[in-house]
Amino acid sequence: MSSTSRSISRAGRPRRADGNVVTPITAVLALFLATLLSAFVSTIALAAPAHAADAYRFWGYYQLTNGTWGFATKGPDGTTPADGSVEGYRFALGDTSTPRLPRAVVTFDQACGSTPAVSGSKRVGVVVDFGREADAREPGTAVPPPYATCVSVPTAATGAQVLAAAAKPRVDKAMVCGIDGYPASGCSDTVADVPAAARAADQPVTIDVRSASSSAATSGAAASSSAAAASSSSSSSSTTAYVVGVLAVLALLAAAAWAMARRRRTDGR
Repeated sequence: MSSTSRSISRAGRPRRADGNVVTPITAVLALFLATLLSAFVSTIALAAPAHAADAYRFWGYYQLTNGTWGFATKGPDGTTPADGSVEGYRFALGDTSTPRLPRAVVTFDQACGSTPAVSGSKRVGVVVDFGREADAREPGTAVPPPYATCVSVPTAATGAQVLAAAAKPRVDKAMVCGIDGYPASGCSDTVADVPAAARAADQPVTIDVRSASSSAATSGAAASSSAAAASSSSSSSSTTAYVVGVLAVLALLAAAAWAMARRRRTDGR
């Protein structure tokens, strides 16, 4: 038998040197797998954090402990403040390695001393510092003055729900992008060139305490509903992506099994 005859299978299909039958389905499957792998690698590359920027313009989340501000180790939606605690938010241009703290300390007694305790609720002080003009997105922006307040919310309320009871946050994927309309747009924008004014040390400020906001039945309930809706939406999106991924894998496995079975039937003829 000639070499030409040996290179042709019983079904008349060409064979590779290793003897495996090259069928249209296996070729399509290989192309699909290559495309899927390429898309996966591209997605990972796009999702990698950018390291070129020197700083970010963002709302930092802080907690008061023994009279000292400290950068929170978790986001507001993953934190459940205790009764008698004080939460702080500061808008600034900087990085997380050297956070810009709220520029004054407001104790729990100062913020919530006049707010009566309510059974089934907790009192939490909230400090909102909008930062300096040097931290603003646009030069000459009128920066709102900092303030502190007290909220009474359900004991299970998260930091995000506490903030929603005290102010009007603008949130994107659990990240606080704005508070009370400041800034009006943007969210943790990267900044490559930090001006000298933004690098300068903070100067102490006076933070006024606003009247307490009791939200056990109103604002607290609205905050809980809003947070629950956001959590439900996020969970739904994650579940959908997971199901699509599983179905894609099952489809690939089924196609591969069908191709192998067909190849065995062809070789057995």
